[in-house]
Amino acid sequence: MEVFWEYFSVLAPSVGLALIFWLVMRSLLRADSAERETMTRRVTGRDARAAREEQEAAEWAARRRSDPPR
Repeated sequence: MEVFWEYFSVLAPSVGLALIFWLVMRSLLRADSAERETMTRRVTGRDARAAREEQEAAEWAARRRSDPPR
């Protein structure tokens, strides 16, 4: 049993650092993917809004052309 604790005391710091490194990298990657998802939603929403405004402007222009002048 003494040999086990000897090996454990040698390997524990390395395993602990590897675990901390893994947790930090995991949180960074998750934050990055969440940010990319948010940006995609914002850009998609902005594009949809621009397309909707463009369509409304085209409809307004079509109505203007069809109305008789006063």
